[in-house]
Amino acid sequence: MKQSEVAPATGKLGIMVVGCGAVSTTFITGVLMARKGLAKPIGAMTQYDKIRVGKNAEKKYLHYKDIVPLAELKDIVFATWDVYPQNAYQATIYAEVLQPKDIEPVRDELEAIRPLKAAFDKNYAKRIDGDNVKTCLTRWEMVEELRQDIRNFKQQTRCSRVVVLWAASTEIYVPYNKQYHKTLAQLEQAMKDDVREQIAPSMCYAYAALAESCPFIMGAPNTTVDIPAMWEFAEKMRMPIAGKDFKTGQTLVKSGFAPIIKTRNLGLAGWFSTNILGNRDGLVLDEPANFHTKEVSKLSTLETICKADEQPDLYGDIYHKVRINYYPPRNDNKEGWDNIDIFGWMGYPMQIKINFLCRDSILAAPLLLDLALLSDLAARAGRYGTQRFLSFFMKSPMHDYTCGEEAVNNLFEQYTMLKNAIREIGGYEADEEID
Repeated sequence: MKQSEVAPATGKLGIMVVGCGAVSTTFITGVLMARKGLAKPIGAMTQYDKIRVGKNAEKKYLHYKDIVPLAELKDIVFATWDVYPQNAYQATIYAEVLQPKDIEPVRDELEAIRPLKAAFDKNYAKRIDGDNVKTCLTRWEMVEELRQDIRNFKQQTRCSRVVVLWAASTEIYVPYNKQYHKTLAQLEQAMKDDVREQIAPSMCYAYAALAESCPFIMGAPNTTVDIPAMWEFAEKMRMPIAGKDFKTGQTLVKSGFAPIIKTRNLGLAGWFSTNILGNRDGLVLDEPANFHTKEVSKLSTLETICKADEQPDLYGDIYHKVRINYYPPRNDNKEGWDNIDIFGWMGYPMQIKINFLCRDSILAAPLLLDLALLSDLAARAGRYGTQRFLSFFMKSPMHDYTCGEEAVNNLFEQYTMLKNAIREIGGYEADEEID
């Protein structure tokens, strides 16, 4: 593909975020501050990373925007949905992630972002108790109201394109069910029949986004778009989808460090991971049914990197444990602690310990920007369905498990996929060389 075949990023790009909490307000505030020249979007691949294109005498390193047509920060407009009615300024203050000096210069713009009523079912997030919610009788009504929200937003802001991102709480786990999730027709009928235990509210957001020709990104471990029915719908609407669960802290470390063990052919006996966090995400995950959704996401990383069937001597008996503990005093300042038991020559044991004291929303915010800009790019480049090149940003990357496909969780393989997608969209050849 030549870059000339990619539709230009003309006009405004609307970013509609499900959730007006710590992550989304940190993201929105950062973008507003960055385009005023008052902050730097550090951590965003689209703003800082460079990719090598060409070889030998033709070799050069370019920012993404110099390879492909990306939307600019000045052209972004925002909207949110949330169960709480506080505007984005109030929500940013409440989150206590950013200091006043990094909020007040864009106060007026934040105050203008008032969350739309959320499509919400308390059975999916029992610890959340907001009153800014839609009074829909069925899941299909949820879909119709969300579609109208998207249409209204486009009309009011006159944006030419919209991306929808989920940055809300983790829902209870909804396993794939062939009776409801296999085909688009089944999914639509379940929505109309209001089969609530099989149709999560997040599925209504995803369906509404795709129905309105908007890419959809699942930033939680919810199985929302990780079902064949949604794959079918994304292909029918020729829209990109990606997920699931923003890869910010501990899993980022795991996906980068596990390849060291594998590449060095060291053995892995066990990996114990625990987290403490005190924000709303921690509160929701304190509910066992919601934690299970996160646990499934976080547990999937290691076993696809250190494969037992390929190296039984090294990885045939890994004990992998993940815990999350709600600890209010930490608020958004999450701590991830890993104990890794490895073994080497002649089976002698060794240990590695990693203590990552991070800021959850500070790490997540640039991912939202990258995913919004890159999914918009994918749509303009005619790429639709599951966007595997966005796996770099995800804890539990989407893949076609119905035919035995495994997710790529190795961070460095994911980075190669990301760079090659940018190269191909920009009209350059794919390249496996690491540099």
